[in-house]
Order: sequence, then structure tokens, then C-alpha cells
Amino acid sequence: MRDPQPTETPLSPAFTIPSLEDMQHWTWVMGRAQQMMLEAGLQTMQETPAMPIIPGFTDQRTIDRARDFWTDSMKLWQHFLAPALADPIEESAEHARDKRFKAPQWRENPVFDWIRQSYFLVSDHLLRGVEEMDGIDPHQRDQLRFATRGFVDAMSPSNFPATNPLVLEKTLESGGENLLHGLQHMLADMSKGQLTHTDPDAFAVGRNLAMTPGKVVKRTPLYELIQYSPTTPDVLAVPLVIFPPWINRFYILDLTAEKSFIKWAVDQGLTVFIVSWKSADATMKDVVWDDYVEQGQIDAIDTIRDLLDVPSVHAIGYCVAGTTLAATLAVLTARGQADKVKSATFFTAQVDFSKAGELLHFVDDEQLKLIEQLSPDGFLDGRYMAATFNLLRGRDLIWNYVTNNYLLGQDYAPFDLLHWNGDTTNLPTKWHLSYLRDLYRDNLLVKPGALSISGTPIDLTTVMTPSYIQAGREDHIAPAESVWQLTRQLRGPIRFVLAGSGHIAGVVNPPAAGKYQYWTNPVLGDSLVDFVAGAAETKGSWWPDWIDWIRQQDAASLAAKGARLPGKGRLKALADAPGSYVCEK
Repeated sequence: MRDPQPTETPLSPAFTIPSLEDMQHWTWVMGRAQQMMLEAGLQTMQETPAMPIIPGFTDQRTIDRARDFWTDSMKLWQHFLAPALADPIEESAEHARDKRFKAPQWRENPVFDWIRQSYFLVSDHLLRGVEEMDGIDPHQRDQLRFATRGFVDAMSPSNFPATNPLVLEKTLESGGENLLHGLQHMLADMSKGQLTHTDPDAFAVGRNLAMTPGKVVKRTPLYELIQYSPTTPDVLAVPLVIFPPWINRFYILDLTAEKSFIKWAVDQGLTVFIVSWKSADATMKDVVWDDYVEQGQIDAIDTIRDLLDVPSVHAIGYCVAGTTLAATLAVLTARGQADKVKSATFFTAQVDFSKAGELLHFVDDEQLKLIEQLSPDGFLDGRYMAATFNLLRGRDLIWNYVTNNYLLGQDYAPFDLLHWNGDTTNLPTKWHLSYLRDLYRDNLLVKPGALSISGTPIDLTTVMTPSYIQAGREDHIAPAESVWQLTRQLRGPIRFVLAGSGHIAGVVNPPAAGKYQYWTNPVLGDSLVDFVAGAAETKGSWWPDWIDWIRQQDAASLAAKGARLPGKGRLKALADAPGSYVCEK
């Protein structure tokens, strides 16, 4: 077979008429391929009756799947070789809207249309085979489905230069400059051990991120406490403390001014504090969950109560910090101190991990042993967790960037949220392993008394604190159904809100953006399905609904002076916001 020249295989949507030599060449190729498929299919049909039956692998259903695959493959070849004589190929809605193949070249060029359709054919049959496999339990099927989907995404023809028409066009057009530029991107990522998603020079904490004015008023070996400057003459008497997840940096809630939940909350008349957790290092090798409850959340709550001379605070817990807040409330309740927290708000937080989604695939014994091996100094490099979260959305957060930035050689676009996503934090290994074992794997948090903090048993069913629970409809990290289970554990008044979008955009959705929607229902029902069935949809951000709920808990206000000004009370300012811990790697 001779090597085709670039001019002989045009790649633009306007497919030119091939020469006689080309037609003879490709007719031979396709004819030979068809002959090979026919011979293989006939051989399969002849040998099938003699094949041994192995449950789950070579039973009759598997044999039928092999025949179906062969039949569908022949239909595709017929469509490619003689489209006028072939039945039209029905394309699913999912395939039609697949962003990887949205360019017209994938459909208007017959060769690449065949490549695209062949990929869909193979991937559909692989995924269907997982669903029809016998002899495996649901957890094994979920793991196999996740692994198969990851393999299918990795093998997409859009990820390889020889089978991506856009890459081939760009390579011819630029004389290969795109591949050299992409190689620079890849080598840079290899040197830092992390995939780059956005322009690394476009954002910086304290320059155009985390810019809400405030002061660090306390620093411990575990966290810095930041108090923000009021922007209203009067403020609500009950202050707000926000506990972000220590798996990431706190400034997801203080991105650019237009997206900042912290700035918005300050502008609503709240006295806002946030905990900025220290990224783990060798000094934190013995830190466990008890420390995040006692020396983290309870210590911050008591510090704010003493500083402002108030009996209670409103508290927000985001993701793992929300899980921890639920435990904190149970501990305070058991100690007769529940009134320290006026209300609790949970952003995408889970306590019942039986339906925790695809992260459950990362809590088997092999994964836990790997974490120990990766943590010789007692802390886990944050890049490991970043890679794990990227795998949950591999098509969008891995392969999309392989294609655009490595193969097409495109420059990175500035995106504040993706900058934050790549700004990783390290985790104490002891805490992380116990969290995965006790909560994700063994689901002990919803078993009263199965876990304890400093000797105090945890029983979530004793918590009577008014709670606002927010979930993201498309959340792939804390699935909405899993977050909803929190309503089955807490016993106080509950307002559950289902927000549009996912784990981040569902939370960081300022009203001015006019994006997404949220659903509310005064009747929780017995399941998320029941809740949604009777829910009312409201366009836009759920933030105004939350601040109305906060004011319903306590509307008392007072002048924004004295200790309500950062550094003017008993705790003096140690540094300007956003502090130093947020910048430590």
C-alpha cells in the first residue's frame, strides 16, 4: 500500500472528487476490509456452537452480542461503501450532541464519518456488554462500567492526531507548529506533574482572586481565621462562619468580585468569617478528623462568639467540611452546647455515603494501599486528589485538553474557576485514610455511636439545629440523591434546595449572572424523586432564597462598629486577607 499524499486526501468539509488512481486504491482497501469482515463473521458463526459456556462471558447472551456487533459492523461498512444502497444509520441524541465531534469535518468527510461512527459502534457495544454481564454484584458492575467508560473516552479518535481531521488540517496549515507548541504544553505539564487547564499567568491570589477586604484575626497550626470588613452601616447580630473543604482552597467562594459569595454575603449585611485551612505538611502527619472538629470548627465557633460577644453563629459547611459540620453539631448536642450554632447550611455535603457516586470506586483496598505508599511523610500530595477528580470527568477535564492544548497546540484560555481547580492542597494521610474507610467504605457516620470525636459519640439523629441543605442536580462528586439523604438524618427544621448545575457552578452562582435555576418544596417527601415531583422551579440563583432564610432565623441587627470591624476587637489583625495559608503549597 502506498502512502497517501496530503493533497490526495482532502480534509476540508468540501470533499473534492478523488482521482481514478485514488478510487482504485480505496476500492481495493474497502473491498479487502469487507472480505475480511465477512470471513471473520462466517468463521464466528461456524465455531459458535462448539464454544464452552462460561457464565458472564461466553453464555448465549455473549454469543448474541458478538453476532449483533458483527451485523452492525457490516451495516456500517455497507453504508460507507455504497451509501445509496444502504439503510440510513440512526444516530442517538447523545451521539449527535457529542462535543468531541461537533466540527463538520467529522460528518462531511466520508473517511472521518466512518471513523466516528465506528468508534460509536465499538463503544456502545462495550458499554452494553457491561450492563448485560451476568455473575457480578452491583458494586463490581459499577466499577467495570466506570473503567470501561474511561477506556472508551481515552480511545476516542479525537484524541489521536492521525484520526482527528482538525488536527491533521492544523498540522498541514501550520507546518507542524501546532504539534511543537503542544509538545511544549505537554512537557511543562510533565515537569509539574499536573494537567494544566487554564492560562497559569492570568490569575493570582491577592491580585485578581480573593480580593474581598478583610483581615486575618487568628492563626493556628491548622487554620487562619479571616474576618471581612462590613460594607453596610448595620449588620445582622448573628455572624456567619464559613468552613470550606480543606481538599481545596477557600477562595472558590471568593473568586473575582462578580462571582464572590463572600463579597455578596458581606453586602447583604452579614458579619462574615471564613476558615482558611493549612495545606498539610509533615508537621500534620498525626492530624485526624477529631482535630478538624475540635481544633478547627468548634475552636473557630468559640473564637467568634467570644470576639463578638454573641451566644451563637450561623455556620456553612461546604463538601467535606459540611460532612464535618454535621458531626460537629452532633458533638455539640451531646455536650449540651447545641445553641452555639443558630443555623447550619450545607453546600453539597454528604453524611450517608451509600449513594456517593463514582468516588466509591476509589476506596477499595488497593487504592488505600496506594495512598499509603504515596504518603511517606504523612501527607498526600494534592495532585493525586486533583487527578482523581479529573478522572470523574475525564472527557471534559482530561481528553478535551489533550486534544486542544497538546494536539492542536492552542493557548490556554483564562478561567478563574479552573485556576482554582488546579491550585491543589495536600491532605493529612491519617485523616484521609480514615475518612475513606470510615465514611465512604463503611458508612459509619449514619450509624449512631459508631464514630466518636474525643470520646463523644456521634449521633446525627439528635441534631435539632435549623438546617439549609443545598444540592447540585448535576453534581458528580456529591450526587444530589446522596446529599438529600442528609434530610433523613437531621431532626430540626430543614429547607432543602436543589440547584441547577454541579458541585462548583451549582454553588458559585451569583444572582447577577442570571444562570441556572433551583427547586424548592415545603414537603421533603420520602425520596429525592418525591421532592422533585412536587417542587417549584425558580429561575436564577438560590442565594437570595438562602439570605431570606437566614433572616428568618434571626433578623436582629446592630451597628457595624467595634469588634465588627476586623482587628478592632480583642483579636488584632495579623495580616490582610486572604492571608498566608492560602498561598502555601
